[in-house]
Amino acid sequence: MSQEAQLDPAPNPIGGIRATGTPGAVAPAAPRVGDRAPESGKDTIRVTRKQRSLWSNAWRQFRRHKLAMAGMVVFLGLILITAIGPLVYSRAVNDPFAYDTGQSLSWTHPFGTDSVGQDILARILWGGRVSLAVGISAAAFAIVLGTLIGAVAGFFGGAADSILMRLTDMFLSLPSLPVLLLVSFLFKPSFENFFEDRFDSRNFGTFTLIVLVISVLAWMPTARLVRASFLATKEKEFIEAARSIGATRSSLIFKHILPNVMSPIIVAATLGVGAAIISESTLSFLGLGFPSDVPTWGTMLFNAKDYITFTPHEALVPGTMIFLTVLGINYVGDGLRDALDPRKTH
Repeated sequence: MSQEAQLDPAPNPIGGIRATGTPGAVAPAAPRVGDRAPESGKDTIRVTRKQRSLWSNAWRQFRRHKLAMAGMVVFLGLILITAIGPLVYSRAVNDPFAYDTGQSLSWTHPFGTDSVGQDILARILWGGRVSLAVGISAAAFAIVLGTLIGAVAGFFGGAADSILMRLTDMFLSLPSLPVLLLVSFLFKPSFENFFEDRFDSRNFGTFTLIVLVISVLAWMPTARLVRASFLATKEKEFIEAARSIGATRSSLIFKHILPNVMSPIIVAATLGVGAAIISESTLSFLGLGFPSDVPTWGTMLFNAKDYITFTPHEALVPGTMIFLTVLGINYVGDGLRDALDPRKTH
């Protein structure tokens, strides 16, 4: 006569469930996490893929953008060349009539000489430092200012949001180029005299004025972008959870919200560098930027405009450098925009 086995939930020393009703009967042990699971008579091993972070996914997407990679190589290459180039190619930058005027490209002078007998390659390398420094500094200052204003407006809302956004609209309504030219014309002598008295450098005063004017006229798009991102992010569940456990306002802004809105800020910063370089070149080309003894790419274009018929390479070389730099930066910005878009992350 058969006996029916009953299961007792009490644990068994060997890992199974003790059965009652049949002496010595033990139910099979329950599978545990990580054990091999039988499938069609064969053992299989569960393989867990390591989870990638946001930045590793972004880099993976960025590498697939061929134009962005090419732009990054060009931009970083220009930074490296202008940084160490004057140390290797150590020819005089401001030495008129040191060589024959208007020489074309040659082994002795790879980019030729200008209308006053100066080596163009030496001036390109030295002036590239100034042009790139102005672009990067102005973009960085504009991004910091725009992020600060947008974060305050988006997080606090109310009267602060209304006042800051009306201020942003007012700056957006200003014509950038006329204001840029007017401020440079009115305040350039004062800045140069002030910095000459304090730091014994008139050129540093010009650099500071140009960076301030460009950045003050370029922060508005970043502010509106950051404000919109803050308004959307501060209503998320994880922000409510952080607020419920007593997180301070500064902690919510800098630790929880700001890191999650960095993607559009990085893209805006990248594209802002190219716009700042164009603005500096415009000022120098119109004679309101750096003086002629500081050979920025825009200043070289300004000096070459009267001799373009006789020595076209004098204008083509700095123009090509500006074109390649801005084009490379814009491609990098496009690549970052696609790479940091969560809808395109695979």
